[in-house]
Amino acid sequence: MPQCHEVDYQVFGDDMQYVEIELDPGETVVAEAGAMNYVEDGITFEAFMGDGTKPNQGLFGKLLDAGKRTLTGESIFMTHFTNHAHEKRRVAFAAPFPGKIVPLDMAKIGGTLTCQKDAFLCAAYGTRIGITFQKRLGAGFFGGEGFILQKLEGDGHAFIHACGAIIKKTLKGESLRVDTGCIVAFTEGINYDIQRAGSLKSMFFGGEGLFLATLSGTGTVLLQSLPFSRLANRVLQHAPAAGGSSRGEGSVLGSLGNLFGD
Repeated sequence: MPQCHEVDYQVFGDDMQYVEIELDPGETVVAEAGAMNYVEDGITFEAFMGDGTKPNQGLFGKLLDAGKRTLTGESIFMTHFTNHAHEKRRVAFAAPFPGKIVPLDMAKIGGTLTCQKDAFLCAAYGTRIGITFQKRLGAGFFGGEGFILQKLEGDGHAFIHACGAIIKKTLKGESLRVDTGCIVAFTEGINYDIQRAGSLKSMFFGGEGLFLATLSGTGTVLLQSLPFSRLANRVLQHAPAAGGSSRGEGSVLGSLGNLFGD
C-alpha cells in the first residue's frame, strides 16, 4: 500500500460541521462524491472509479471494486482533489446531516478501521477504502448494517462522520452491549456479534429492539448518540403530511388555519 499524503486540517462548526483540509503542492485528498463544500483556486478535482491505491489495476478489477461500492449504497466514483498550485490551497468537506466529524490518524489506531457504510467522508490520498463482510450470520441479518461494512486502511488522516454526539469507548478485554444503530466504527481487535436483547418480554416490549450488538476484545469503539435513521423516523412520525400533528406551530386554529395559509 502506498504511503498516504500528509495533510493538515481544521474542523469548524458545532452540530453542522465541516472539515477544511490544507494541501501542499502536489498533495491529494480523496472524498465521497458530493461531499465537497468549497475549493480554492489551484485545486482541481476529478472523479475516479476507486480510491487510487491501485493505479495499475485493469478494467475488470476497477469494475469489481465499483460493484462492491454499490453494495454499500455509495457512488461507484470517488472524487480526487489535487493541489496544482505552487502554494498551499484549501478544500472543505461537509457532513450530509447534523452530527460530528471525527478526524482519525490511521497510523495511531493500527492502520485499519471498520465503520458503518455511510460513515466515510474523506481521507488523505493513499488510504484504501474498501468493504468487509460480517462473518457471522446473526450479525449479518440483525446487525443494523447487514453483512457489509466499510473498511479503511492506511497510515494518514481519514475523516468519518456520525449523527449526534460521539462517544469513545476503550475496551481492554471487556465487552460492551450496544444498540446496533449506534455503532460508528471500531478498530482491529474488536469482535462484533449480535445477541438477543434479554427475555422475550424485553425483546418485544422493552423498546430497545430484538437484538443488541456485542463488542468485545481490545481496541477502540466509536458510538453515535443519535442514529440518523432514528432521527428520520421521529421526524416522519410528527410530519403533518405523514399524518402527524402540527400542534405548537402556527395559529391556534391548527390544521384549520392551514386552509387560509395557501
